[in-house]
Amino acid sequence: MSDVVAALSDPPRRIDAIDRKILRVLQEDASLSVAEIGERVGLSSTPCWKRIQRMEAENIITGKVALVDQNKIGLGLSVFVSVESGDHSDEWLKKFATAVSAMPEVMEFYRMAGDVDYMLRVVVADMLSYDIFYKKLIGAVALKNVTSRFAMEKIKSVTALPVPALEAA
Repeated sequence: MSDVVAALSDPPRRIDAIDRKILRVLQEDASLSVAEIGERVGLSSTPCWKRIQRMEAENIITGKVALVDQNKIGLGLSVFVSVESGDHSDEWLKKFATAVSAMPEVMEFYRMAGDVDYMLRVVVADMLSYDIFYKKLIGAVALKNVTSRFAMEKIKSVTALPVPALEAA
């Protein structure tokens, strides 16, 4: 049995302090070599590489990406869209989730608790582009209410999760 298959069939191992350091380093700069990551966390290359491979196999690390400045590629408008539905059936949700997931403008999509059923973070070029998106959204399925909130300034935006320290045993 391969190591990957074994890792997937076994219950996930609790991540230790070194794994957590590796996660922090990778979230800061995933382009570092394994040797550089190992140096920063106090490991040689091989054990560091094995830990990264294990965390990838266990889907703790789900991918590595390049972060792009949305304004520099002409996507200057961020919109937070609240959606209320009059229909809460599984069939409606499947149709809605499929439609919204296929829209490339939608960066994040959440089912919410509280006074709003769904929240979307949408990125588009300008107001005209948002109007086109909005018409596509309201045409996808029946919706009770759609409220759009336009971001005027991005004050904080991070992609790195705050990896918690190990709890004392």
